[in-house]
Amino acid sequence: MHNVFHISVLRPYKPDYKHVIEYEPLQFEKDLSYEEVPIQIVDRKEQVLRNKVIPSVKVIWRNHNAEEATWELEEKMMKEYPELFV
Repeated sequence: MHNVFHISVLRPYKPDYKHVIEYEPLQFEKDLSYEEVPIQIVDRKEQVLRNKVIPSVKVIWRNHNAEEATWELEEKMMKEYPELFV
């Protein structure tokens, strides 16, 4: 399979305002870093090691989409962002 396509497949783009994505502007620090803020916890799992259970939560972050959600330690998230667990 080739990663080439024929020009006859192309069609003109018709603007659709549903394609516009709303986002909040980032607030940059002096060193050009910014704070990641969690919005929502979407899943929870427990990873079982020999005699230890490690609870994790899947977090959606501000200015990221759901596909970019990350697994974080539940204990760490509870300490830093207790409002997510209410």
